[in-house]
Amino acid sequence: MKPDVLLELLENAADQLGIRVTYEALQSTVVHGGLCRVKGQYRIIVDKRATAEERVVTVATALGGFDGTKLDELELPQKVRDVIRTYEPGTKHRVHAA
Repeated sequence: MKPDVLLELLENAADQLGIRVTYEALQSTVVHGGLCRVKGQYRIIVDKRATAEERVVTVATALGGFDGTKLDELELPQKVRDVIRTYEPGTKHRVHAA
């Protein structure tokens, strides 16, 4: 699956969970963003200069750290579930081929 398509599916999953995904210029060159709470609302902030692959990793990592029971309730393609599971806390992170 191409990174742009996968990213769109991950963004849709976040939207279904009520998590806003935004793209901003971040100062750090090491981190490409992540999950946070802003004024009580969950938000995934992604570095707008990140590559499509880096964006996929950032959003998948954020979703992997979110409540897994809520993710299970979503209708997602198996590939998207697999990518999110790859980035759950406690798993060895590996880069997915597009």
